[in-house]
Amino acid sequence: MRKLQYLFMALAALCFATPVFAQSGSAVINMAPIGAGIGMGIAAGLCGVGQGRAVGSACESLARNPGTRAGIMLFLVLGLAFIESLTLFTLVVIFAKIS
Repeated sequence: MRKLQYLFMALAALCFATPVFAQSGSAVINMAPIGAGIGMGIAAGLCGVGQGRAVGSACESLARNPGTRAGIMLFLVLGLAFIESLTLFTLVVIFAKIS
């Protein structure tokens, strides 16, 4: 919980540091690529965590009941495809937003 608090404090400091550049009369800074990179990193990381948990649960269930291998593998592959599609949808939305 403490790490999450530090993360939000750092993000707040970065958000409040942007108006400092408005005083100098320079051009507007385009923050969209930075946000897109952060968003894609979060999406890929959390999808990786989800895939790891799905595979771990499938391995555990196969160890408990090896007779249900066909059904478990079917739902595992289907679930992994859905999880991976979330990352690809994020990538498409980022490309549409940046372009």
